[in-house]
Order: sequence, then structure tokens, then C-alpha cells
Amino acid sequence: MKILIVRFSSIGDIVLTSPVIRGLKEQLGNQRSAPVKLHYLTKKSFASIVSSNPRVDRVFAIDKSIDEVVMELKNEQYDWVIDLHNNIRTKSLKSKLQKPSKTVRKLNWKKWMLVKFKINRMPSLHIVDRYFETVNHLNVKNDKRECEFYINPENEVQVQQEFGFDSYLSVAIGAQFATKRLPTSKLIEVLSKVEVPIVLIGGNDDSQAANSICEALKDKTIVNACGKYNLQQSASIVKQSQHLLTHDTGMTHIASCFGVSMTTIWGNTVPDLGMYAYLPSEKSKASIHEVKDLSCRPCSKIGFQKCPKGHFKCMEEQNLDSIIRSVAGSFLDRS
Repeated sequence: MKILIVRFSSIGDIVLTSPVIRGLKEQLGNQRSAPVKLHYLTKKSFASIVSSNPRVDRVFAIDKSIDEVVMELKNEQYDWVIDLHNNIRTKSLKSKLQKPSKTVRKLNWKKWMLVKFKINRMPSLHIVDRYFETVNHLNVKNDKRECEFYINPENEVQVQQEFGFDSYLSVAIGAQFATKRLPTSKLIEVLSKVEVPIVLIGGNDDSQAANSICEALKDKTIVNACGKYNLQQSASIVKQSQHLLTHDTGMTHIASCFGVSMTTIWGNTVPDLGMYAYLPSEKSKASIHEVKDLSCRPCSKIGFQKCPKGHFKCMEEQNLDSIIRSVAGSFLDRS
């Protein structure tokens, strides 16, 4: 059997498809004498997340259009197309391939009701569970194990050698949208109370905020790793940390693959949308910090670059003491 899995973006969403990859490979493999081949279609900018997964036999990647690969995909003669994205592009792909397919439920109306009118009709299901609904017809069930993120050996960071310590707090300071990020001044206030070494994780876009944090916390043992390591290397740093402080972002889901305990800060988005840290066997490892009962929240299912109301209460009114206690408690538990 040959199956094409489709998920174009983004980091966290793709990581959250890994239990389905595992389920298809392991469970279908046990049901059949012939090997199960899994192919994956994504965007080139996210291909490394999937290409390092030994359960995936081949990765197809596009820049913008499915026409870049559609002829190759037609030649593969898939038995099933598992659409875990469900957008106009994947509808076009399925039409062109003319192969049996199953598509994830996006629940767009329910999400719209929650965002527009604050009426919550979302099921109490993580997105991983909805991904598994898409392969029920193949008798593949959720094994309730964590997600998987594979790091190539050459991308494993020797933390002790590079930073001079091996017990530390990793901090994913960024997020794609500003309304998902705690203001830098408040992040500085939180980190000023941290009594362990700190490693700041992020991309080039986070360098300015990271520099401000380092400048304000000169008395701390703090490493600015933003923009200096690729995604796998950053994942390696997080994997080796004792705790992660993060927003609602892709690094949350990467950390969950390794069972790293974490403190998660939520701004304009809400866990009810089903994208919180997936820790089926150790849910207590992730604490959620959010300003509840705001009439304007959630204002989007993804985020904005500026608060639509102008007050940014979902972050400005965060209980920083609670966040500090969560971070500090994780290190006390290990002492």
C-alpha cells in the first residue's frame, strides 16, 4: 500500500501529524504482509521536519504550486491520499490525482463562531485526535503516544561544550504573530526572577527582542541563540533543557515530542481551538497561562501583528507571578 500524506504548513501543525505517520506505518504494517510506503507533501521551507523522519519513505516539497510536483505524484499511483490540511490547494490536488482520499475536519464554522461570537462549539478533541479520524477507515487508531521530531546527528548541539552549563531554562521568545507574544518588557520581568541559566531560542526576526533581553539582564547567565541555529539545532537545545517557556508556537509541539516540561503563555489564541501541547501520558508537564473571560478573546484563530482593540489585554494582564512560579517550580522539582 502506498499513501500520500498532505500538510503544507506550519512547523507545529506538521509536527502534530507525526502520530498519524507512526500509526499508518506501524499499524498498517502489522495488518499487511507487503510494506506500507508513506510519502509526504509539504512546502520546501518545512520539508526538513519530515525528511528526517525514518517512517517517511519520500518527501515532495513545493514552493507555491502543486503543479510543481503533480506529474510526479500522478506517477506514484497512490492507494490513498490523506489530506491533513484541507484547503483550496489540497482540493485541487485531489481532483488532479483522482485517487481515493480522506480529509481532516477543519471545523471552520465552529472556529468562526468561537472567534466571531465567542460561542464555543469546539469538540473537546486535540487536533491530533481529529487527524486520526481521517485514517479511521484504515483501522488506524491513536496509540496515545507523544509526537515525534527527529534530529539528525550532525544537528545535535553539545550544550555543555558550547554554553558552559547543562541545566538551564530554554525560552522560545518568538511567535509568527505579535498578538501571540508576551511584550518584551514583561518577558524581561519574568526572566529577571529566574535563578538558572537561560537560553533564548528563536529566528533572525527575534534577534532585536533577544538583544534587549540580554541587555536588560546583564547580571544573568543568558545565551542569545536566536538566529544562530537552524530548526533542528534549536530543537536539540530545547530537548536538553530542564524546562521551556514558550508562547503558542511551533516550539511548544517540538518540546512535547521529547517530554520537556513547559510553561505556555497564550495571548489572542485559546487552547479550545485544539492546538495545545500534546502530552497524552503526562498532561501535567505543560501549564497554560492565559487571561480568561476577556470579551474580545479569541480575536483570531492564528493572530495579528497588532491588537485589533488597541489594549492588548490578553498579554498586558497576564499574571506574571503565576508564570514565574511555574518556571521556578519546574527546577525545584528536579533539585
